[in-house]
Amino acid sequence: MPPEITDSHCHLDFPDFNGEVPEIVARARAAGVTRMVTICTRRDGLAAVQAISEAHPEVFHAFGIHPMRAHEEALMTVEELVQAAAHPKCVGIGETGLDYHYTAESAEVQQASLRVHIEAARETGLPLIIHARAADDDMAAILREGYEAGPYGCVMHCFSSSAALARAALDMGFYLSMSGIAAFPRSQELRDIFAAAPLDRVLVETDSPYLAPPPHRGKRNEPAYTAHTAKVGAEVFGIAYEDFAAATQANFERLFSKTVAA
Repeated sequence: MPPEITDSHCHLDFPDFNGEVPEIVARARAAGVTRMVTICTRRDGLAAVQAISEAHPEVFHAFGIHPMRAHEEALMTVEELVQAAAHPKCVGIGETGLDYHYTAESAEVQQASLRVHIEAARETGLPLIIHARAADDDMAAILREGYEAGPYGCVMHCFSSSAALARAALDMGFYLSMSGIAAFPRSQELRDIFAAAPLDRVLVETDSPYLAPPPHRGKRNEPAYTAHTAKVGAEVFGIAYEDFAAATQANFERLFSKTVAA
């Protein structure tokens, strides 16, 4: 069997996977991906991610409102998030964050939503799952403001932002998650950012169905392809694939500790 790894961020409830989830999970396991966290991005998606995680021992879920949807929904409350997090297989808060690339006009409501999710992460002890795009300064400031009010765990999902935001996150003890973007040929600057990070603060993910790494770039991504990104991660850190896989497994279990108890 290949070394065990975890896809820390995927979207198995998306229409791209309709009717195929059992096969998707089976292919992941065959590739060594023994755990997957399927991420909810909207209020009405909770039931679907819960059902998927309940049906598959390898799958966990997280709940939050994606920043690009924040303006379309009523502001989530801390109480709603805490209640959803009580589910035995809910292991994270999010994804949440800031996206000024596509939805800069809703920056104010995105910031309000992010602050609610931070408070829920602090109250539940579950890690915050952050989406950040074209909002580095505000992102660093709000995460730091929240952390100074009381510490919480956090992963910068699908990290592809600046070295400055990476350093700000790492300084608070947060984690950076490596997606297929890091495997793209033109992503050397991003690989350098990961190389400068402590190995014990790195996770791997697919963000599937998006961002498939080579040799599947341009096609539908799926959790099995985490292995391709992890192999690039091993090269970035100059270590054997087995050692990189083991390190990211330990990192995942440290941050997403509820998966160990489940």
